[in-house]
Amino acid sequence: MRILAIETATEACSVALFDGSACIAHDHRVLGRGHAEALVPMIAALPDKGRADRILVSLGPGSFTGVRIGIATARALGFAWGAEVLGYPTLSLLAAMAQAEHTEGVTVCMNGGHGEWFVQNFGSDDGIVGDAQSLTPDAVRQMGTHVVIVGNRAKECAALFSDKKIALEWLPNAQHTQSLEEANLTHDLSPIYGRAPDAVPQKVAL
Repeated sequence: MRILAIETATEACSVALFDGSACIAHDHRVLGRGHAEALVPMIAALPDKGRADRILVSLGPGSFTGVRIGIATARALGFAWGAEVLGYPTLSLLAAMAQAEHTEGVTVCMNGGHGEWFVQNFGSDDGIVGDAQSLTPDAVRQMGTHVVIVGNRAKECAALFSDKKIALEWLPNAQHTQSLEEANLTHDLSPIYGRAPDAVPQKVAL
C-alpha cells in the first residue's frame, strides 16, 4: 500500500511517501508561512507525483490556516485518486517521534495563541494521559510535565521547573507518521483547534 502523509499544522511543512512501512521519499521545510503555495509542488515532486492508496493528514492543533490547507489538499487528492483519507492529532505525532527515542512518558508543548501553549501529556505505553489543552505558562507549571518535553516550546517549558528536563525542540515531521498507533487515525477530518473561539456569536433577538 502506498501512503502519503501531509503535515502542515505548524511553521513546518512536510510530506512523505511510504511503500508499506518504508519511506521512499520525503520533504520537510520550515516555512513559517506560505504552506498553500509550497504544499502541492512538494507533493508533485514525490515519486508518481505522490499518488497513494491512503492519505494521512494532520488535524492540529496548530496554525488555523495551515491545518485547513492540509485537510483541503488531502480531501481533494483523496477524491481524485479514490484514496482513503485519515486524520491524526499533531501532538500525537510529536509524542510518537519523542517516544521512538525515549520510552518513558513525554509532554508535548507547542506554540498556541495569545501567549498560551498547546500541551498534552502522553504515557510510556503510548496512551494519552491527559487531553490536549491551551494553557498559560503558569498553568503548565502547576499542571506538571514528564521529564521529556518535545515541541517548539519545549525549552521554554523545561525552564519553568527546577528539576532536570530533557527538552526536544522539534517540529512535527510527516516522515515519522508510521510511528503513530492505528488508534490515532480517524476518518473524521474536523480540525482540532485546541482552544475555544475568540469571538462569541451574538444572541439573536426574538
